[in-house]
Amino acid sequence: MLTLFQPNEGYRYNSDTLFLYDFIARLKPKGRVLDVGCGCGILGLLLKRDFPTLEVHLLDIQAKNCEIAHANALANHLEMEAFTCKDFLEERFEFKFDFIISNPPFYHQGVVKSENESLRLSRYSSALPFEAFVKKVSKNLSNRGYFCFCYDAKQLGNVMHALLENKLSVEALRFVHPKEDKEASLVLVSARKNSKSLCKIHAPLMMYQQNEMSEEAQAIFKHSQTKSLEWTN
Repeated sequence: MLTLFQPNEGYRYNSDTLFLYDFIARLKPKGRVLDVGCGCGILGLLLKRDFPTLEVHLLDIQAKNCEIAHANALANHLEMEAFTCKDFLEERFEFKFDFIISNPPFYHQGVVKSENESLRLSRYSSALPFEAFVKKVSKNLSNRGYFCFCYDAKQLGNVMHALLENKLSVEALRFVHPKEDKEASLVLVSARKNSKSLCKIHAPLMMYQQNEMSEEAQAIFKHSQTKSLEWTN
């Protein structure tokens, strides 16, 4: 069981991150990993738990998130390589990464923004414009390195354009649907630097089927084995 402290206010992880974790885990990641916008650290911690040889670096612009992520690593006896409290777009790294992973802010400008500063930074794309994000990712990926993330499915056109402009070829996509009769709300993306592979479109992931959580969604939740606790510091 992965025990995770989470803040009373501000961004709290949800099913998006768990689906992304499952998507990345299927790639059997190796080497040096950077989790951008790590929040409480859930994504990097889950991967470190399942793939102990990974060298995992956690980064978040918010000091509170970095503090919580560090506490969660200690609580679960998982050794992270580094905790960096910086703006990803401004940080300079001494080495390249084999995987850069992220559940980035992707609410678009037309959405009414939260007055909570923590939520604003965690949810809205203005806090991390995707084009700038991808450009920075490409510069810090090793050759043939992976960029794995989730994003608003409706913005896939802009996502694909930004990736191709920065020499990142999409190797796999998976769409997440709330229900079978609903359009996709989320897309899981695996892109690779300087890859010539064709794109694989995986079978869609349904959150609910016949008004009950789907068997696959239940299996992902069960495998993640997470338990949330309130952060009181």
